[in-house]
Amino acid sequence: MRKEEIKAGLTEVERRIEEACRAAGRSRSEITLIAVTKTYPASDVRLLHALGVRDIGENRDQEAAGKAAECADLDLTWHFIGQLQTNKVRSVASYADMVHSVDRPRLVEALSREAVRAGREIGCLVQVTLDPVSGRGGIRPEEAPALAGLVAAAEGLRIRGVMAVAPLGGDPAEAFARLDEIAEAVRKEHPGADVVSAGMSGDLDQAIANGATHVRIGTALLGRRKPFVG
Repeated sequence: MRKEEIKAGLTEVERRIEEACRAAGRSRSEITLIAVTKTYPASDVRLLHALGVRDIGENRDQEAAGKAAECADLDLTWHFIGQLQTNKVRSVASYADMVHSVDRPRLVEALSREAVRAGREIGCLVQVTLDPVSGRGGIRPEEAPALAGLVAAAEGLRIRGVMAVAPLGGDPAEAFARLDEIAEAVRKEHPGADVVSAGMSGDLDQAIANGATHVRIGTALLGRRKPFVG
């Protein structure tokens, strides 16, 4: 039964988060678990909600928009975590509570315009690249404070912090320690920007040890079953 599969995954992820918090001398309450439901149906989102999960992450607007509409009756916070093209901004601004992948001034302008149009305030994280050759998107570390300043000044947007993905083949602990330094530089100018989105199924422990406040978990939570989109 799918609910039992997800419940088992959630129990194990919670165990890992709690263990990582203990090892880092942190409280479990400092960590927000974002369930990444890309390629999984809206029925899984409903099961997660029934199990107490309130933060949902998606990385493709084509998929996310439909799920957000289908689950509009649930009290959920929607996180857009994928690379965002400007032609998708209007759609994303209609449902996303937080966009994790803000990495260029043009995107700030587009998000601001569409947030105002929709009458919403959208939380934004500056995505920082910790691996310049990855092609995964993100601004260079030294440029993060300036981009955060653009977000803070933009109507309809709120700077919430930073996000990064650990480099492929690198040491995630080292990468997340670097991100923590960048987050601190951003917080100096914007004290309310206290979100550090870092860590996925394979490296959530290292992320929590190095200051992550939000972890983005898909596989460990929902399994590797053949996904389908409903």
